[in-house]
Amino acid sequence: MIPSKLPRLPRIAWSAARTMSSTPFSTTRPANWKTLAPPPLSGPTFAAQSTLPRLPLPALAETVGKLKESLKPIAWSEQEYADAVKAVDQFASSDYARELQQRLQSRSEEPGRLHWLEEWWDDLAYLTYRDSVVVNVSYYYGFKDHPAHLPQTPVHRAASLVRAVMAFREQYKLGQIPPEATKEGPICMDTWRWMFDCCRVPGPGIDWSVSHAKAGDIGRSGHVVVLHRGRVWKLEPWQDGKLLSLDALQKQIQHIYDNTKQEYPGVGVLTASNRDVWAKDFQQLASDPKNAQILTTIHSAAFVLCLDTEPANSFIEHSRNLWHGAVVPQPTGPPSLGLRNRWMDKPCQFVVLPDGKAGFVGEHSVMDGTPTATMCDRVLDLIAAKDFATSANSPLYSAATGALPEALDWTVSPETQRAIESATEAAVALISSQTLSVVRTPYGKAAVKAFGVSPDGWTQMIIQLAYARLLRASGLKRQGGTYEAASVRKFLKGRTEAIRVVSAESDAWVASMDDAAASAAKKLELFRNALKKHGGDARAAGNGRGIDRHLLGLKLSVKEGEQMPEVFSNPVLKRSSYWVLSTSAIYTKNFGPYGWGEVVPDGFGVAYTSGFDDFLQFTVTSRTEMPNAKFCSELERAAKDLYDLFAAQPANKPKL
Repeated sequence: MIPSKLPRLPRIAWSAARTMSSTPFSTTRPANWKTLAPPPLSGPTFAAQSTLPRLPLPALAETVGKLKESLKPIAWSEQEYADAVKAVDQFASSDYARELQQRLQSRSEEPGRLHWLEEWWDDLAYLTYRDSVVVNVSYYYGFKDHPAHLPQTPVHRAASLVRAVMAFREQYKLGQIPPEATKEGPICMDTWRWMFDCCRVPGPGIDWSVSHAKAGDIGRSGHVVVLHRGRVWKLEPWQDGKLLSLDALQKQIQHIYDNTKQEYPGVGVLTASNRDVWAKDFQQLASDPKNAQILTTIHSAAFVLCLDTEPANSFIEHSRNLWHGAVVPQPTGPPSLGLRNRWMDKPCQFVVLPDGKAGFVGEHSVMDGTPTATMCDRVLDLIAAKDFATSANSPLYSAATGALPEALDWTVSPETQRAIESATEAAVALISSQTLSVVRTPYGKAAVKAFGVSPDGWTQMIIQLAYARLLRASGLKRQGGTYEAASVRKFLKGRTEAIRVVSAESDAWVASMDDAAASAAKKLELFRNALKKHGGDARAAGNGRGIDRHLLGLKLSVKEGEQMPEVFSNPVLKRSSYWVLSTSAIYTKNFGPYGWGEVVPDGFGVAYTSGFDDFLQFTVTSRTEMPNAKFCSELERAAKDLYDLFAAQPANKPKL
């Protein structure tokens, strides 16, 4: 879903970090950390796993041909492009390139290896990334309003989410959740294993995740961690093998509100720190046995529920409260942070604001956005069902109030208090560096499809036109490429591939839109060419035949002590994967806000939605020094210009 910020390629020494005997948490990542998680369950949910094909390894010549084509619009001159092509050709014809390709081929054919890229992608895309996951990595979904027939209170909303998610989790663990699928067939469900009952663990230089799910568990137990005003609560929705009623869960949530009137130490903000800083602070925190027990409770929780204290007075505030939490100035001392009420290492956090607005925050390292979007959508459908609050919703319904939640209070040493203060200062600086804006067009999917155009391709071309105009107005050359996420979950253990949206065809159409000599017919022809090119590249990426993952594999096949091929330092090639525009689309009828941060300092994150009939939505994030408002204005203008181009055509126009 979201383009990752690939760090430098370190040589990881698994035994470099020593275990600290004073804590129950090891600083050494198990080499087999991923296989320690229970395998996929049986039942319909995972029935197609054994039939899924393996991720292909493209031929070297195939990737090289696509690469050279993709570099053309990125080069700043014909000479620069010629030099880049020469460098690529020299590499491709070398024995070294053939050796690297053979190493990849051998890796893909190793007995027991199900996916040639999996471990590399986990580490290089996410687990060795050391900056804060807040803004930089995590993503969010904002939910639409609570169904009108239900009480409009934060207590009811929170209780509804707990009950629905735990009911959904039970169905998942029984293997009864219908597997995700596309028109082409089923897609891989492997990453669903990391949705519940697990947590990311900070380590020095490299992180990992631990699953606390138990083989054979059918989901009729398990706890939820609730955070309010920084205080940690353990809530048991399943008691005596029965799921508490909605009324009982409301009493549980109300008990938490009633017994958390003051502020508690904001330990949660530590999870927003630089990962190496958090790894150090984590070990200090865990050195206290009581704290270690709390950490284990958080790590093993099904998910985290965050009961925030700040309302959202606008769509933007709703977005930002989910993205990084609210920042509330105080009369004295540091501001109050919503991040004190988060545990950013958990894959699934549900957030409820005091005005009843709600949403989801996802930790990105072990799974992408499509599984969690599906989960959230189905959970919200459960809540909207007419019988949700009745016993008909579950044969294991319990009317009992049940044992009340348990408060778990940290022991905060002077060292941990200083860490909280330092993390708060760093988080305020990070949040203050970010701008978030939202653009909605006055038309949506219905109009675009009436023109006979793919809504995704249409929206991507709007982004290209807007960004080109922004560069032109600023007198700047293109500094990088555009990333669109393509899912490769049609393959076993597949995650994502990059669609390189910038093409010679898209550039030609973009140029025509501001060319007074270009006729409407010419603009339509060029748009048709650009859309065809984009569609072909998108299909290739989705079929595991993109460019960027293969290039990464070739890089990582260079052995220690060998020289990295010079082609990878070519300025045009490097620029082509410097994602100044990181884009992706998620659509469900239940979401409003949706987004993440930019992935390079001088770039924009563009989370877009093209699935609603009456509007297209763009969430644009960037650093404050970037011309965010101007880019949004250009998106609005580009959307109008493209619509007007089509609307002016005769009714019997051919479909694109």
